[in-house]
Amino acid sequence: MLSFNVGSKEAFEVSLSDVSQTQLQGKTDVVLEFHVDDTTGANEKDSLMDLSFHVPTSNTQFLGDEERPSAHIFWQKILAIADVGSSEEAVVSLEGIAILTPRGRYTVELHMSFLRLQGQANDFKIQYSSILRLFVLPKSNNPHTFVVITLDPPIRKGQTLYPHIVIQFVTENVVEKELSLSEEVLAEKYKDRLQSSYNGLEHEVFSKILRGLSGAKVTRPSTFRSCQDGYAVKSSLKAEDGLLYPLEKGFFFLPKPPTLILHEEIEYVEFERHGAGGASMSSHYFDLLVKLKNDQEHLFRNIQRNEYHNLFNFVSGKNLKILNLGEDGQDRTGAVAAALQSTDDDPVDPHLERIKNQAGDEESDEEDEDFVADKDDSGSPSDDSEEGSDASISDGEKESSKKEASSSKPPVKRKPKNVDVEGSEKRKPKKKQKKDPNAPKRAIAPFMYFSKAERANLKNINPELSTTDIAKKLGEKWQKMSAEEKQPYVEQSQVDKKRYAEESAAYRGAGAAPVDVDSADGSSD
Repeated sequence: MLSFNVGSKEAFEVSLSDVSQTQLQGKTDVVLEFHVDDTTGANEKDSLMDLSFHVPTSNTQFLGDEERPSAHIFWQKILAIADVGSSEEAVVSLEGIAILTPRGRYTVELHMSFLRLQGQANDFKIQYSSILRLFVLPKSNNPHTFVVITLDPPIRKGQTLYPHIVIQFVTENVVEKELSLSEEVLAEKYKDRLQSSYNGLEHEVFSKILRGLSGAKVTRPSTFRSCQDGYAVKSSLKAEDGLLYPLEKGFFFLPKPPTLILHEEIEYVEFERHGAGGASMSSHYFDLLVKLKNDQEHLFRNIQRNEYHNLFNFVSGKNLKILNLGEDGQDRTGAVAAALQSTDDDPVDPHLERIKNQAGDEESDEEDEDFVADKDDSGSPSDDSEEGSDASISDGEKESSKKEASSSKPPVKRKPKNVDVEGSEKRKPKKKQKKDPNAPKRAIAPFMYFSKAERANLKNINPELSTTDIAKKLGEKWQKMSAEEKQPYVEQSQVDKKRYAEESAAYRGAGAAPVDVDSADGSSD
C-alpha cells in the first residue's frame, strides 16, 4: 500500500497492485496510472485513472542526489513494489514491432498472465482477461499483415482510449522462438494449446502463442474475395484511406480509425451511386452507408465500381437489410447498378450537369478557362493571386481572360470617351475576345472536390435546404475540418494541377497563335 499522510494523520492510501504503469516526468514528478476497473456497478460512473506526485529535490524521506533526485528514488520504490515491471520472466518477446494504434515501435513481451508493450515513451501492461478477440487479416496485394487485438476495457494514452491494438507485420518475416516454459507447465496448464518452440511466419507465431496464453479466439478472413482476389476492398472513412474487411459476423475497417461493426448492430446498409472524387470519378466509384441500430452512421467512400457485385452479393447473403431494395429484392432506384455498370470513360457529374442546364446557352465554363484566342496588351496588369493559375501565362492573357468572364454581363450604356484632346490619342474600343475550345481547363481547388463529394449527402439529409444554404453549410464544414481530413481533397487538386501544367505546356508547345477576330482577313494581331 502507498499511504499519503498530512502531518500525523493519513489522508488516503492506494493499493499498489492496482497500478498499471508508472512514469517519471522530469526530475520532480511521478505519475501513477491504474488498471481500468471493469467490475464497477452501472451506477458508479467515476473511477480513479491516475495520480501525479510532486517530489521536490529537498525531500528527506526519499533522499537523493544530483544524478538520482528524490523523485527518481520514489519512482524506483514504486516499481519495486507495484505490479508494473516484469515481475515474471517473459514467455517470449518480439522486438521492433510496428504498431499503428497506438502508433510507435514496441518490444512485445508475452507473459503467462499479461501482454506488455514497451516503447520509448509508453509502457502498456494488458491483462489477458481484457482481450476479447484476435484478428489476423492480410492486406490485399501488400507485403504486410494486420494482427488486431480487441480489448475491453481499452488501454489509455493520455485522454485517448484504444479499444483496438493494430499491429502490422511484414508477411514474409520468418522467426524461430523457444518458450520459457518448462515441460511440466506446458503439460499441466496449457496442455495442447502451446508447443515448446515455434518456427514460421512472424505474425502466425505471435498469434498462436498469444492465443495459447490468453485463450482468445482468432478471426481470419471470410469467404469474401475482391476483384483483385484479396480479402478486403479499398475505401475511405472520415477522410482516412484504408481497407474494409467484410467478415462472417461483421465489417472491420483498418488501419485508422480501426472500426469494428458487428452484423447484429446494423439496421440497414445502402449502396450510393455518387463517389467522393468529383466529376471525373463519379461513375468509377460508389459509397457504402452502414446505419446502426443506435442511429450512428458509417460512410465508406471511394469503393471501386468493379467491387460492387461481389460486395452486394456478400451483404445480401448475410441477410442484412439493403435500403436500395424493395420487398421483392429488386433495385428500387435502378440508378446504382446502371451507374456502376457504365463503361463510359468520361462519366458525368449530375450536379455539374444540372448547373449547366440552368445556365442555358450561356458560357457556364468560362471560370475554368485560362486561355483565349486573342490578347489585348492595352489592359492593366491582372491579379495573379487566383488559385490554380499558371505562373507562365502573361499578364495580357490573364487580363483578356477576365474580360471574357465579364462578357456575359449585360452591356452598360456609357458616354463615348474617344474625344480629341490636344497631345493625346483617341482611345480605341476594346476588341472582343474569343476563347480557344482546345485550351486546357484550369485545375480545380480542394474545396470544390470536397463540395462535390458532400453536396449530395447534405441534400439527402436536409432536403429542405436551398442551394445557397447548402453552399453556406459546406463552407462552414470545410473551415472546421482538420488538415488530415482535407488531405485527400488537397491531393486530388494537386493531381489536377499537375495535369493542367502538362496540358498547358503541350498547348503552348503546339504553337497556338492568337487570332484577331476583328480583322477581315483573319491575320494575327
